[in-house]
Order: sequence, then C-alpha cells, then structure tokens
Amino acid sequence: MIGRRIIVATIMLSVSLLSSMSQEADYPDYDGRPWVERSSLPYSIPLGLEGRHIALWASHGRYYDSKTTNSWRWQRPNLFTTNEDLLTQAIVVPFLIPMLENAGAIVFTPRERDWQRNEVVVDNDGSPRGSLYVEADGKSRWEPTHQPGFALQHGNLKDEENLFMTGTARKAKTTSKEKRQSLVSYQPYISAEGHYAVYVSYQTLENSIDDAHYTVWHKGQPTTFIVNQQMGGGTWVYLGTFDFDEGCSEDDRVELSNLSANRKGVVTTDAVRFGGGMGSIERGGETSGMPRAIEGSRYYAHWAGMPYSVYSTRRGTDDYADDINTRSLMTNYLGGGSPFMPDSMGLGVPIEITVAVHSDAGHSADGSIVGSLGVCTTDHNDGLLASGLSRGFSRLLADTLVAGIYEDMTSLYGSWNRRGLWDRNYSETRLPNVPSAIVETFSHQNFPDMKLGLDPNVQFHIARSIYKSILRFLTQLSGDNYQVEPLAPECLSVVLDAKGMATLSWQPRTDALEPSSRAEAYVVYVSRGSGDFDEGTVINSTSCQLKLLPGVVHHFKVAALNGGGRSMDSEVVSACFRGADTKTVMVVNGFHRLAGPHVVENADSLGFDTNIDEGVPYMISASMTGAQQNFNPERAGKVGLGALGYCLDNKAGMFVAGNTFDFIREHANAIYAAGSYNIVSCSSEAIERGLVSLDEIQAVDLLLGLEKPEGVYASRYKVFPPNLIQALRNFASKGGGLLVSGSYVASGLEGYEEKTFLNNVLGCSLSGCHTISNTSDPGRGSSPEEPASSRLRGMGTTLEMQCSSTASHYGSPRSDVLSPLSSAFATIVYDDGGAACVAYDGGRYKALTMGFPFECIKTPKKQADIMKGFLNFLLNK
Repeated sequence: MIGRRIIVATIMLSVSLLSSMSQEADYPDYDGRPWVERSSLPYSIPLGLEGRHIALWASHGRYYDSKTTNSWRWQRPNLFTTNEDLLTQAIVVPFLIPMLENAGAIVFTPRERDWQRNEVVVDNDGSPRGSLYVEADGKSRWEPTHQPGFALQHGNLKDEENLFMTGTARKAKTTSKEKRQSLVSYQPYISAEGHYAVYVSYQTLENSIDDAHYTVWHKGQPTTFIVNQQMGGGTWVYLGTFDFDEGCSEDDRVELSNLSANRKGVVTTDAVRFGGGMGSIERGGETSGMPRAIEGSRYYAHWAGMPYSVYSTRRGTDDYADDINTRSLMTNYLGGGSPFMPDSMGLGVPIEITVAVHSDAGHSADGSIVGSLGVCTTDHNDGLLASGLSRGFSRLLADTLVAGIYEDMTSLYGSWNRRGLWDRNYSETRLPNVPSAIVETFSHQNFPDMKLGLDPNVQFHIARSIYKSILRFLTQLSGDNYQVEPLAPECLSVVLDAKGMATLSWQPRTDALEPSSRAEAYVVYVSRGSGDFDEGTVINSTSCQLKLLPGVVHHFKVAALNGGGRSMDSEVVSACFRGADTKTVMVVNGFHRLAGPHVVENADSLGFDTNIDEGVPYMISASMTGAQQNFNPERAGKVGLGALGYCLDNKAGMFVAGNTFDFIREHANAIYAAGSYNIVSCSSEAIERGLVSLDEIQAVDLLLGLEKPEGVYASRYKVFPPNLIQALRNFASKGGGLLVSGSYVASGLEGYEEKTFLNNVLGCSLSGCHTISNTSDPGRGSSPEEPASSRLRGMGTTLEMQCSSTASHYGSPRSDVLSPLSSAFATIVYDDGGAACVAYDGGRYKALTMGFPFECIKTPKKQADIMKGFLNFLLNK
C-alpha cells in the first residue's frame, strides 16, 4: 500500500509539472480536421483522444545484415519461444493501438500493422487479374493530376526505387450535391476470406479538401470515413481493418466520392491496398521471405513511398542503424509543417508524441522481476523540441509511462520493479521533433518476467497502462479533462420469446484500477447471416430487444462506452428464430482462456514447453519463433545456443489464431444447417451467475475449446465451474440433451466434483491423450495455411480434425481420448481407435461428450453433418 501511494504521488507530481511547463511554453494548437475520422460511428468521444495524432511502434524487426552475415536476421536473440522483434508487437498491435483508436486517436506506426500474409493493390494504372478499378463520372470527370503517383511493378522493390513516383493519380472537382457526385470504386479480388487492413493513397494539392468521403464495403456492410487530404498525400493512409469474403464482389470494395463542403476544392485518388502482405523489399538479392509486418521499419517506409533520406541515412550500408533511425525520421517527415514541427518540410500530419515499446535484456540472479525502464533525451538541440517546447516534456512522458506500469502491475500481480528513468542519447528519443519516450516494458531474458510477459492477459494490462498514461499526458498538456475507456462487457446472452423477439443482455465489467472507466452506455453490433457486423447502435441500458428476421441467423457483440471512448468487443452470441413450436438449442461459450505456453519451473529446468501447450493467444499472434531448447537455469543471462531460453526459429513469421471469442457463431451456423431449430446462446458466465435460465431449452451445446486451468489466470479457466455443474445437472434431470466438446474436457478437470460430473452425468472418463504425430514438425502442417490434421471416423462418415493453428482458426494439437462408462458407447473414434466422442443414454436425458473441439472439425459442411446426427440423438427420445 505504501508503494502504491508513492507511485500515485509520482504521477501527480508529473501532472503538476506538466501543467506548469505547458503554461510557461505556448503548447502548439491544432484545431483542424484530423487526418482520418470514422464518420459512421454512432457516438462521439469528448473526454478521450479524439483528433489527437500519435506515433507508436513496437521495437525492432527482421533486417538485412550486410556487415557480418549477408543475410536476413533478427535484431534480437531468440529466447523463451520468441524474441523482442516479435514479442513487443503482441502488446502494441492487438491491444495498445486499438485502445488508443477506441479513445479517438489517430495512430501512425512505422511498421506494418496488419498480420495478414495476403495483399491486393487496386490502382488506376493497373491491378491484379480479377480486381476492378471503376470510375463513374457525375458532373465532374476524373482526370490526371499531372503529378507522379503510385504504380505497382512486377518483381521486388530495390533500394531507392519509389513506387509512388512511377505511376499516375486521378482528381475530380468537388460537388456539394449528391446527385452530381463522381465516384471511384476499388474492388479487389481477395484470395482467401479473412481480416484485411485497408490503406488508401492520394495526393495533397494546393486546393485539396479536408473532407474526402470514403466508404469501405465489407461483406455488404458500409463503414464511412472522412480523410483530410490537405495532409499526408503520397503514402499509405490506414483506414481500418475489416472482414472480406473470398473472390471479387461489390460487397467488398472501397469507394471514394467527390462530395465535399468545399465547392471549389479537388479530391484526389491513387491506389488502395488491402492486407499487409509479404515483404517485397530486395536486399542482397533476396527478400526476407517473411510477412511485411515482421520486418523492420526501414522496409515499411520504403514500401510507403518515403524519401531515401528517411529510410536510409547510411546509403544502404547499414540496415540495422537505418531501421532504428527510420522510426523517428518517418514520423518527422509525416509531421513536418504541422504546428508541432512548423519549420520542417513534410506532409503536415499533426503528430504530437512518439512512444516506442520495447522489452529489454538482463536477468536477476535471485529470481525477481527485472521490470520496467523509461528512456528519454533532454540534452539535445539546446533542450528544445521543434515547436519550442522544452525537452523536459519527454522526460515527463517517460516517467508517466513507467510509473503507470509499475502502479498497475504491482496492484494486479503483487510484485514488479520500477528500474527508473534514463536520460540518454538514444535515437528513438533524440531524433523525434515532439515529446518522445522509450518504455522498456520488461526483460525478455529473465524467466520471471517472461512468465508474465508471454500471457495475453498481462500484455493487455501493460497495454492498458500505456494507453492510460498517454491519455493523461496529452490531456494534461492541452488542459482537457479525460475519462478512461471502459472494459468490455461480460455475461452476454440472447434468448427468444414465442414471437421471435430476441432479448440481448450483458453485464458491465468494473475496473478496480480506474474508477473513471465506468460504462455509461453500450454499442450493440449486429451481423445477419454471413454478413459482417454493422456500425452499431447505442443503448443506454444493459439489455435490448430486437426483432429477428425469421429463418436468419443473427450474431451480436457489445462494447461498453463512456466519454473516454469504447471498450474492446465482447464475445459473440447468436440467435435464430424458426418458429414458436420448434425445439430450441442453446449454445454456451465456456472457452474464455488466454494463456502463454506451458510453464516449466523446477530445480533443474526453467522455461516454456510448447510441446505440452503452446498457449492461447488473443485473436491472433505473430510472436512465436519456435520451441525452447535449453532449460538449464545455470545458463541464465547467456545468449545463443547455450543460453537458458534458447529456442528454434522454425515458426517465425507464422500468424497463429487463438481465442477469437466468436465460436458460438460457428456452432450456430452448424445447428442452422443441421435442421429446423431455434437457436439461442450465452456465455457460460451468464449461467454461472444465474442470469440465464435453461427451463425452455431442449438441448445445450457447451463449447469448451482449449479451456483448462492453466496460465497466469488459471483459476478463471476451470472446465466445469461449480455453478455451471449444478445448472447442467438440473437441466439433465429435467430431460434436456447435453453436447459438450473441448480438448481438455476430461484431462483438464480438477477435484472430485468435476470428475464426478464427467462420470455420472456425461457417462465417460479419461482414457488417454491423442496427439498429432504424422508430420515432421508436430502440430504444424507444411505451410502456414495448411494445418496438420487427424482423420476420424464414426456416425457413418469420416471427418478431419484441425490439429495445428493457422492464421484463420486455432487447432487442437492434443485431444482427450475418452472411455465410455455404463450405458455409453463411442460414436466417433480417432485414427488409432480411441474414443473421440462418447454418447450416453441416461434414461431421462442423453449426452454427447467430444474429446476435441467441435469447431476444429474441418469444413462447415462436415460440421453440419455431424451436428445433425448429434441433435437427432439428443432430441429424439
């Protein structure tokens, strides 16, 4: 408690110093339109970061070493299944950037942010086969800008080549009348369904407008943006990341209009890019062979059309040094000419601060946490920034970041170390022309740090702390009030009445660390059929009613909202109304686990055994390099083959899906295809807390995925919590049918009550473990999107189970082999004959237990076939 008071006092002192310094200096004021704003949002963010521009990056990346090895390599060593080049992205990309954007900020990052291997560029100068570029002239015609624009070339990009200088761009005079508008449509051919970042490019001309209207159509849903084309021309400008279907369809495209409030302006357009793609910069005669997101900033800046002086200060002789400098120099080039960098040439983007997120080397001999460190540079340019502000603001930014991490991590985990603040000459804090800081989050070389640092829950909390510190820092600089955005709602459920009216309910999640983050409203998102989610509807209570389209599966998710912004999304629930007299199936999501790899900790071994369990990432991960090879504690602090934590590199560059919290959707689609059933659903938490009744339900489909009590938050992830057991016992006693599936449905049980439930209610026990063994790399197929699989048979068919994870879906590398007890029998068996699914006839009720996740059955058609057989067994008495 004393330590917490000290750190709170430190933060308050920093705030006080900020206030006095900002009064002494004239803090720059930008009151124009932001670079990009999502105009279709149904809410505003008055107490967040709306309109603030932030540069943010995750440390290092793959680079070409021309000095020693003449090959592509990592900038930091592989340790404990990862390296710094990849690990810090796990904090920045899925958590920190979305938190800042949910608070209204415009975030620029000099590394590719999209973990998508595929890429399509649609351009007026030529597009890949199957993609379409279409101009529709209204009163104004689209015509050349007479300045060089982007053109995609075949082959790799070599040093000094700039694709933004090899083609043409288009322009049209603006109109204020919708009937007279001219449109340009960019319709890509998408090779594989998935998430794709969307980037646009344009040119900034003398009479460019500040309100260019873009619409991104994603699976038929429109999302609109207003882009300020008076800044940022001639590079890739990020709009957002969306779901797109495979193929080329009008439901998946980007459209630009010449509508504007400025009647005498001009709108310009060049190429549109979908997806992050693979690295295309050639160095030493070859590319990295890795996704662009894995590479260093030097190569992204080159791809984004930056001048050679920005991405290669060493004239191509030292990519390592270039990469470090590029992060700052690209930020300066974007911000040049803005109020924050008024005396330099650039693209005019009003970037206010930069934050670099790193991990650090070092280990503790006594088994303690190494912890966090802040870095700044104040002794440069006479102690002044480009706007005339004191470089003391950089020191306060660094101090605020480290103090915030220490406070939150100590409160949550009981032990953390604040290493202090270094005021030193580091490129990433010296070169930026705005307040800048490096935060060394924790040590990637220290096992106690990595036990926490590899867990997605901890990565979330570190990111939230950094977001809160940035929020406090920027709002105090400008004298604004602030509110911290809320946490995502929990306990979602959707139920139906006899007329097909759906009631969607949820509960707020409180943040004990931040009282201001209370939810004040909610945003409800709806998806119908195979379409994407809409832009949401604001609701001022914790439930709402919606009339469903009969015979259509609807999917819902909810975000909490307050003056500071919106939360991350909740899990997804689904519903379908087929008729008042139709049997109803409730899908229950019991898979909430997030975790790092399996921890090994004893006198002889320290580390992480990915052969036992690779862990469960949040959404998708790009941070794993390979299995740990050296577990010898005596080699702690070393680097290389003999070091504690040394690991392989065979999985580097692979994107791996984890818990996407939308598996109810898969189950609901299978039930819908299997027959005429009403479908409702909920989180298992809603049943455990008594918020959902099973009285009107005929069958429960409980999905457990990779749920098991392991990881930093093991106690959260019990397979069968006591209250859930009681609810399912009562349900079965009244004749309801039970379907339960998951990789650890038997092996992950703790204690007598859970095992008794498995034996007496589900009619089975644990017999063994099924693992994939038919590949040279266990748990992985021959390519990132060719997962290892296992063939199963039963119920008159054969099926394949996905055993390794791809970027689009997690796999089950180990599954439970079950043993039928009295009145039970095996309905599906593994290829070695062990029972993969057990059916039990309990007299009053029936149960089916799967030793692997249902959603890991490959292909929707096979899922529907198996689900049809399951429901016929459970519901036909």
